[in-house]
Amino acid sequence: MKYDSLEYQPTDNHEVGVYECEIHLKFRLVEEKRVLKDREQLLEMLLDAFACGSDEYMEPIQVEVEAQEISEIAASPQMRRQLIRLRNSKD
Repeated sequence: MKYDSLEYQPTDNHEVGVYECEIHLKFRLVEEKRVLKDREQLLEMLLDAFACGSDEYMEPIQVEVEAQEISEIAASPQMRRQLIRLRNSKD
């Protein structure tokens, strides 16, 4: 799955940090059986379904979200470089 981390640009580039996030989702979903075989496609489809909200095809049962800021040193070198780029960008 590909994520575009640049979709959201903070107004003050110095307000970016590194966060560790954990999400536990449990929901029931009506879907074609063939979709459940490809793990990448399944994850993308489940997140899309959850983001669209409840309807007759998706029923949330349990949602837990936890996020905490971590030290920049704990991030990978690639993430630290991206953080520096964001802080140094003029846009």
